[in-house]
Amino acid sequence: MNDPFQIQRELRYGAPVCDEILTGRYFTIGYSWFFRQAKWVLEIVNPNAKFEWQTQRNDNFRADIRIPRRFRAGLNAYKGSGYDRGHLVSSANQDELDVQNSETFLLSNMSPQKPEFNRGLWRELEMAIRKLNDRKDILETYVLTAPVFYFDKTIETIGDKTDKYGIDVPIPHAFVKSVLAEDRRGRLNLWTFEMENKKLTGKLEDYLAVTYDVEQKVGGRFWDRVAGPDLHIQKSKPGKMWKLA
Repeated sequence: MNDPFQIQRELRYGAPVCDEILTGRYFTIGYSWFFRQAKWVLEIVNPNAKFEWQTQRNDNFRADIRIPRRFRAGLNAYKGSGYDRGHLVSSANQDELDVQNSETFLLSNMSPQKPEFNRGLWRELEMAIRKLNDRKDILETYVLTAPVFYFDKTIETIGDKTDKYGIDVPIPHAFVKSVLAEDRRGRLNLWTFEMENKKLTGKLEDYLAVTYDVEQKVGGRFWDRVAGPDLHIQKSKPGKMWKLA
């Protein structure tokens, strides 16, 4: 069996452990069978930037049939739940090719997100990452996105009561984005954000977190193929490269 870490470009700097790795054409999902959703997703923002055209947003939400039915969410799990089918890999991050954008609408790339979160500061963060990626001094931007569950808090669920498997999908308490930017001189810069799954206020830099602390909550090292001294970790200040919003 081929090692996905040797094949998938987005995995070159490592990824956390998970139950199952689902390799896509343009990004990779580390899936959690227990939580019925991704433990993490890892992408390179618009890896086909050499193309000059962009596709239309597909909106073809669908179950990921690579996952056994009893361990995956279906469309009915979200219906009437009051929660958005929240992209982990943003649709607009993968929009040069039709098949590339379509892949972001697999439900394995979704987690239940409150609408005021999904359409608020979380969306601003996604836009800021694309702005970072468009800078001339940036070669590639790697993004790891993960749901977070706080085990000292009650975990609520959504689900399809008509499904014979009785699938319940836990609602994350928060979400994390860890952004690893490689500039054209080969230097790496890292910013990790932790945002609760609710309406948020303030500035993006208010949600910067220490990567080590967030790794403990998610359960695994994010960039385990990078030696610590080789990574410039932004812990509490946005730094020159994050003046985006």
